[in-house]
Amino acid sequence: MVDLSAAQDVEAGDGTTTVVVIAGSLLVAAEHLLDKGIHPTIIAEAFQRAAAKGVEHLSEIATKITLTDRASLLRAASTSLNSKIVSQYSTLLAPIAVDAVMKVINPAVAENVDLNDIRIVKKVGGTIDDTELVEGLVLNQSVIKNAGGPTRMEKAKIGLIQFQLSPPKPDVHLPCCFVNGRWRTRSLSMTIDRWIRF
Repeated sequence: MVDLSAAQDVEAGDGTTTVVVIAGSLLVAAEHLLDKGIHPTIIAEAFQRAAAKGVEHLSEIATKITLTDRASLLRAASTSLNSKIVSQYSTLLAPIAVDAVMKVINPAVAENVDLNDIRIVKKVGGTIDDTELVEGLVLNQSVIKNAGGPTRMEKAKIGLIQFQLSPPKPDVHLPCCFVNGRWRTRSLSMTIDRWIRF
């Protein structure tokens, strides 16, 4: 059930509870059929045919939405948000969600969106009304004012560095160790805890 919910979240970003409820109902129905003596293979084949028929019916009644139809996207986002705790804020959050998705995809060729491309930064002390979409990069680093550097810069050029700026932690591996009253050379991969004996 957990894997099913996670797969639904990755694929659609919504509907995780619904998927678990439907799967639970299907398992209960399968249990009743097993109690009647129906073979599991027949039950599985029937479920597969029912799923195919369901997809066929949903395809017939579905309304095509293009990624350029902002009004339809907003209605879909609002509908999704109406089943959440933040339902009273759907008019604020739906446009932000639609705009965030539209910023990370190419509407001409996109069929799906990788939600990992969108980052939500939560700040303590604010309210949902403070929510905003930041187009670009959010640096979560506080300014050290007593270092004498600037606290505000306009039109700054920013370099993105892909390594940690803080000093590394000391290495816990030693080239030698103390065993049975003598120092012995060991490989760098052996840790202090394993080789020092008292």
